[in-house]
Amino acid sequence: MEKNMAGWDRALRVILAIIFLFLAFSNGGLWWILGLVGIVFLVTSAVGFCPLYKVVGFKTSGET
Repeated sequence: MEKNMAGWDRALRVILAIIFLFLAFSNGGLWWILGLVGIVFLVTSAVGFCPLYKVVGFKTSGET
């Protein structure tokens, strides 16, 4: 599994994940879906690999 995410992409995902998780925990209801997206963002940024990027052939890492 090769990394396909650049540092800025990973940092942006962490920031969005924190916001999404905060909204999910503070609002409740159907906001838990946004919390799941936040968890996925945290995991993909920690690993540096996004499966969706692989499927569509997209990279932000700059490597060829």
